[in-house]
Amino acid sequence: MRIDKFLKVSRILKRRSVAKEAADGNRVKINGRSVKPSATVKVGDVVDLGFNSGTLTFKVLAIKETVRKEEADSLYEIITE
Repeated sequence: MRIDKFLKVSRILKRRSVAKEAADGNRVKINGRSVKPSATVKVGDVVDLGFNSGTLTFKVLAIKETVRKEEADSLYEIITE
């Protein structure tokens, strides 16, 4: 799955366009490498997402095309905030 879509489906970011802008701005890294919005994310990947206030690091636990709001946090495990 594309990283921009994963960030939206998992509800880490609210809109896919915001996820795309973050990746275009070099604020998204998968396993330590800066990626484009079209980069593929897999189960087990560690993703760093940079914000103005810091970095969110999480591990991908599952990939699903759609998920209910209550189950969105089951797709990832937060390592550091």
